Amino acid sequence: MQHTVVERKLDLRLVLSPERSIPVPARLGYRSDDPYAVRVTFHIDSDRPVQWTFARELLVEGVFRPCGHGDVRVSPTKVNGRSVVLITLSSPGGDALLEAPAAQVSAWLERTLRVVPPGTEGECLRIDDGLAELFAHGA
Repeated sequence: MQHTVVERKLDLRLVLSPERSIPVPARLGYRSDDPYAVRVTFHIDSDRPVQWTFARELLVEGVFRPCGHGDVRVSPTKVNGRSVVLITLSSPGGDALLEAPAAQVSAWLERTLRVVPPGTEGECLRIDDGLAELFAHGA
């Protein structure tokens, strides 16, 4: 079975203070063979990119309302009249508050939802096929 990859480069902003932020090139990634997850890769042009993986549903919901707890939180807001999605990433090394253009994130999410509509993720995993094959060999 062929898998579909949906990617988009995105210029996020790392918020250092209410008055100061710096650009952070990133790439959003989605694979139909891992249908529940999205990936955000930072330092995309370096030898050691950093990747965060979390639930696609968290990002879908976070475009409309604050959601998440723990390591990843997402919420919509306006900054200087622009619609943005705030993504807070927490790790033992510290926290990062990232600002993403809401329209670009939404357009990318819509592409992922066309590839694997909500509620059909389990079909992409083909777990039943794998279990049937496993039991056929075990019998």
